[in-house]
Amino acid sequence: MILNIDTHPRESLAAIDSAGRTLKYGELIDFSMQITHYIPKRSVVFLLAENNVGGIAWSIGFINAGIVPLLLNAQIDSALFQQLYDLYTPPFICIPKKLKGNYDFPVLTEQYGYALMNTGHKAYPVYEELSHLLPTSGSTGSPKLVRHCYRNVEAAGLNISTFFELTSSDRPLLVLPLYYTMGISVVFSHLYVGATVLITDLSMTDKAFWAFMKEQRASSFTGVPYSFEILKLMRFFQMNLPDLTLLTQGGGKMPRSLNLQFAEYVQKHGKRWIATYGQTEGTARMAYLPPEYAIAKAGSIGWAVPNGELSLIDENENPIEIPHIEGEMCYRGKNVTLGYALKKEDLQLGDERNGFMRTGDLAYRDEDGCYYIVGRIGRFLKLFGMRVGLDECEQIIKTKYSVECACVGTDEKMSVYIVDSQYAQPIKQELVEKTKIVASAFDIQVIESIPKNGTGKILYNLLSNN
Repeated sequence: MILNIDTHPRESLAAIDSAGRTLKYGELIDFSMQITHYIPKRSVVFLLAENNVGGIAWSIGFINAGIVPLLLNAQIDSALFQQLYDLYTPPFICIPKKLKGNYDFPVLTEQYGYALMNTGHKAYPVYEELSHLLPTSGSTGSPKLVRHCYRNVEAAGLNISTFFELTSSDRPLLVLPLYYTMGISVVFSHLYVGATVLITDLSMTDKAFWAFMKEQRASSFTGVPYSFEILKLMRFFQMNLPDLTLLTQGGGKMPRSLNLQFAEYVQKHGKRWIATYGQTEGTARMAYLPPEYAIAKAGSIGWAVPNGELSLIDENENPIEIPHIEGEMCYRGKNVTLGYALKKEDLQLGDERNGFMRTGDLAYRDEDGCYYIVGRIGRFLKLFGMRVGLDECEQIIKTKYSVECACVGTDEKMSVYIVDSQYAQPIKQELVEKTKIVASAFDIQVIESIPKNGTGKILYNLLSNN
């Protein structure tokens, strides 16, 4: 079975959620085998996942059963869901039982708090190695999906468990969503070694969150930069958490000062701080900075994960071997995904990357071979750890309002340029609603005209990123 889950003791706990529900490895194995009693193998299913035991049972169960889930936020905007639904016409959807009233489809079964429903759409062929699908930008509802294969799942489980030195006694606290590549990778890597995932949808500012963390003796915490901002606000550095021995960060560049605060904290308290780098296209983790370098090389993403390889190329695609010369960072490894899908017919496509990908990130390498990200070549940002497409945000604005706009920015803030002041506040509100990111991430600028070239293409380089 996938991730070796059938090699672990059947009575061992695979997951516990903050509502008190549990999932044993034996139950997960049996459930995986039962799913095909309800729907055929190689079926496509939309899984609206929450952070609970049911979310893990169904996501891993589907993958294990040879069924292809698209993992989505259970609270996805209805218009964004409909766009994806119309494009991919899934024969089945799996949703939290409390959302059943939103869909007029027959229920095939209800288990682990979720209802599996038949949409009536016909099944269609998919690539034989296709394991699951993730959105490239779950917050903006882009129809572009990342196609994963079973090799990617296994590679993520092996690579991540190796450099984190995971064992069956680990109890990771999962607060990142399952539909987010780093969230599901926590599940992959810990199930691979037979550990128990502690999963919750509680807010980190909720007392119940901390009670769950302490009572269940969480041994590790994985977060994006925003997660650690919250930890600092919650006076994490003064807490007594003897069971928590590993803190891992990904999801975008973290402010150096905050990075150093956590690195110094773990050094003082005998814990580990491991910064990582990854993308959905690389099944979450592609590089990591070993804990012994957390302070000396703060701000670096370190080296490639085990069984992976990083490299740099210049604008002519020639390899860069000299330290401190910037170029596009590339990655090679079994965790590199198959490619993208823009419509259901694309789910028949095979491996278009052959284990190699250009990341779209501008980076350099120091004398020790440590990599540092300095910018992004592609038009994507990671605002508060969430990947957001600038072009997709422009489309959100143009779909709602008849106004010219242009989006630029950094991982700190998106600058939205418009030519009519009356739309400033509504546009900010629309972006907040669609992306589910706080308003402070968006800076609306009103200018006289959007700079364009002779063919009408926006000249983004003439707009400030500040």
